[in-house]
Amino acid sequence: MYYTKIAYNFLIGLCVFILASQENLNAQIVIGAPNLGFSQACASDSFNTYSTTFVFSPESGLNASNQFSIELSDADGDFSNAIVIFTSNPGAVTTSPATLNFSLPETTAGEQYKIRIKSSSPAATSSSSVSFAAYYKIQDSPFTINNLVSTGAYCSGGSYLLTIDNPGNGSNDSPLNYPSLTFNWYKETGPTTSVFVAEGPSLTVSDEGTYFVETNYGTCTSNSFSNRVTISEVSSGEANAGISSSLGNPFCPAQGATTLSTLGGNSYQWFKDGVIIPGATDQMYQTTESGEYAVQVDLGSCSASGSIDLVSELFDATINVPEINTIEDGDTLFVELTTTATAPEFEWYLNDVQITGATETTYTASDFGTYKVVITETSGCMGSRELLFEVEEAVDPFPDVAQIPNVISPNGDNINDTWVIPTKYVSGTNTEVIIMTNRGKVVLQTDNYLNNWPEQDLNLSSINQIFYYVITTANNETRKGSITLVK
Repeated sequence: MYYTKIAYNFLIGLCVFILASQENLNAQIVIGAPNLGFSQACASDSFNTYSTTFVFSPESGLNASNQFSIELSDADGDFSNAIVIFTSNPGAVTTSPATLNFSLPETTAGEQYKIRIKSSSPAATSSSSVSFAAYYKIQDSPFTINNLVSTGAYCSGGSYLLTIDNPGNGSNDSPLNYPSLTFNWYKETGPTTSVFVAEGPSLTVSDEGTYFVETNYGTCTSNSFSNRVTISEVSSGEANAGISSSLGNPFCPAQGATTLSTLGGNSYQWFKDGVIIPGATDQMYQTTESGEYAVQVDLGSCSASGSIDLVSELFDATINVPEINTIEDGDTLFVELTTTATAPEFEWYLNDVQITGATETTYTASDFGTYKVVITETSGCMGSRELLFEVEEAVDPFPDVAQIPNVISPNGDNINDTWVIPTKYVSGTNTEVIIMTNRGKVVLQTDNYLNNWPEQDLNLSSINQIFYYVITTANNETRKGSITLVK
């Protein structure tokens, strides 16, 4: 009985082992090499979706929890440090053939990438796909070198350094902002041909020619390339130093100052309209003004100079009244505006408060104060200008005063600044007016008095000054008295 029981247990164990082995055999699948739905992958932020199709067998070998994943090799096709770029949901893929979509990492850059497919339950790995070029074009727009100056020069026996601008000029998206990128420099050999020169973010040039640089995206067509720069060798005399304007020429001051740049050298001096600009001794100079700008560049054993006629696009505007205007109380002043602005808008202000409803090219001013009109160009350059003018109450030079004053205070406050006498003694009455110092020196003698004495600063001290007057009318009526000038 004992041996019979042992034999029975052995048979039971053997059956369990055979069943487990059979189940394990059934849990194996084979995955075919993935077929690519593309010849090369040129990804960017606007497009980064690619597909691959593969077969596997048997379908019944998949467990319900199985996930398929896609691994990406390095740029040389090596899977030692493969990156998983897609993983399906558990049980999502159950039939063969299967198609999966994936995206490339932003660091992808090379010509020999491969992918392979893996399953998780049961575990299996396909052979690799064919090689393909793949690049993620993280920067794919034109950029500038040499501060966008189209020329450069070096003295005979020397060299010239070309560099990618960072951050560059204007809206330039410098590729130097992306550390993973590499660059290839080229020299033009014809209108549409060029030859590779070197790699790197800069290039030292010792041969004349036209150079440019491209971001290294291999066989993927790219818009990440620079402007052309023509380099020349100077043996003696002066070379032409090109000048560029970062905002173009003409430029729009509403966008801020434009940056004038010239070729690289040892030292610089900028000029405006033939006059040295003090302190302008850098390779770049910023300005918001139009004018004839020039620069002298010291290249070492030779030199270069250049000029640019910089023109502003900001519109012109004028008004038909002077800066200071006087009107009588109750009168008005008609103001008319002329401008070259495109689609202009107008705002009128009195003492810095906007005048409601005043939005036309004309305005009739009736209040005293400081006026301002703001003209805004809403198309094109889209800048603004301000024009100012004042409206003051007209002062009556011959007010009807009853008495001859004996005290005045010529301190410039427009109150009792001059000696104002009754109208029967002023201009037009043929009355002689004489004013003397306390020592008898005549300082004024006229028969056409305009209520305007003293017209000049009398250098008043802390001590009040006293003058004497004699007024003689046409019928020999005489008035005499004193005038005290106080501070």
